Amino acid sequence: MNRPVHFEIHVDDPQRAQKFYGDVFGWTFQKWEDKAAGAREYYMVMTGKEDTKDKTGKVYPGINGGMFKRMGPAPIEEQAVNAYVCTMDVVNIDETIKKIEAAGGKLAVAKFAMPGIAYLAYYKDPEGNIFGIWEENKNAK
Repeated sequence: MNRPVHFEIHVDDPQRAQKFYGDVFGWTFQKWEDKAAGAREYYMVMTGKEDTKDKTGKVYPGINGGMFKRMGPAPIEEQAVNAYVCTMDVVNIDETIKKIEAAGGKLAVAKFAMPGIAYLAYYKDPEGNIFGIWEENKNAK
């Protein structure tokens, strides 16, 4: 199957972005030291252990990614989304929203229900990148 296996986040300030994603989602980062990959400062993003389990106990591996300094201007406020948006599965969307806002994230699209499926919201990280959060919930309405 052709499914995503890696993502990348383009940022102006890698340390600020790492603090944000670490505080909100518990992600960890490791600087990539292989200069053969280019002179660009690059960080591997670990989103969880390979055997992470979802709410039902099913193994839910997810994907890991990378982070590096943006090579052009940051997204302009109110600009339409012009890239893929990664959405994170969360246990409690309301608690995650509190963490995002406390860590400096800004609302892009308020929480809404996908009836019978999930709650979904979109936020901007401190670098201006839009991401989604998703809480599966069969009672969403």
